Amino acid sequence: MQTFPAFFPLENRRVVIAGEGEAAEAKARLFEGSPAEVVRLRGEAAFESSTYAGAVLAFVASPDETFVQEAAAAARSAHAPVNVVDHPTLCDFQTPAIVDRGLVVAAVGTSGAAPVMATLLRAELEARISPAAGELARLLAERREAIRAAFPDFAARRALFRRILSGPAARAAESGDLQGAARAITAALTETGAGPGRVAIVLAPREADLISLRAVRVLNVADAVAAGPESRDLVEAHSRRDAERLDNPDVGELARRAAAGLSTVIVAAKADKEFVRELTAQGVEVDLLAPAP
Repeated sequence: MQTFPAFFPLENRRVVIAGEGEAAEAKARLFEGSPAEVVRLRGEAAFESSTYAGAVLAFVASPDETFVQEAAAAARSAHAPVNVVDHPTLCDFQTPAIVDRGLVVAAVGTSGAAPVMATLLRAELEARISPAAGELARLLAERREAIRAAFPDFAARRALFRRILSGPAARAAESGDLQGAARAITAALTETGAGPGRVAIVLAPREADLISLRAVRVLNVADAVAAGPESRDLVEAHSRRDAERLDNPDVGELARRAAAGLSTVIVAAKADKEFVRELTAQGVEVDLLAPAP
């Protein structure tokens, strides 16, 4: 890891942008809708250290080399972290490619080596991160204390979050029904026991990038994953590192896990209809997820 990613809180913070032109405007657009106070500096004001005082971040963008050097020096003398567009040697940090979902923010960086690569990777992340993710995170944040009180045990709390993020609350948020999502979260807090577990059977695609977004999300939150050697790379790419790896689980084992509220994903080359019938006969909810067309 050549650079360390970090997130700066913007509530009640100042962000200073020095310079003019499209590059400076692009930096300003990054903070549209954010709670930060954005200060724009032009001309001589950009060379005064006091104008950067208290800034959590400072950006310098200009085609004028003298302007860039002097503005960066002024910002640095005020102890503000500085990013200078197209001048990596003058930067204290790089600006990543950002996926903005409100409270949920994802960023991709390449240590300044290949910005276009970061942009392409961001496009992939945008397709995978639901537009509703930020609103769902806000609903959870509003209930943070209630969640901690109802589930003081960390493992139980993590299991609750997985159920919420893959259950009715998430589906309601995806459809734009935020009131329904809020009700589903409240209902999850009053549930006793672990709740029903599920088994998802993901049909492995011919090519890794043909996996469906729904399958990726199911793998992301699974408590356990079972797959053959041919699907191991797919599992490692999309499942949690702490998810249990199972070898050839039978119907009885899966039913016991589901009764305990645990979710399991099986990555298979094709669907075994008899296996699915046996699981449903045991009262296990089964999802069958095919590759993207």
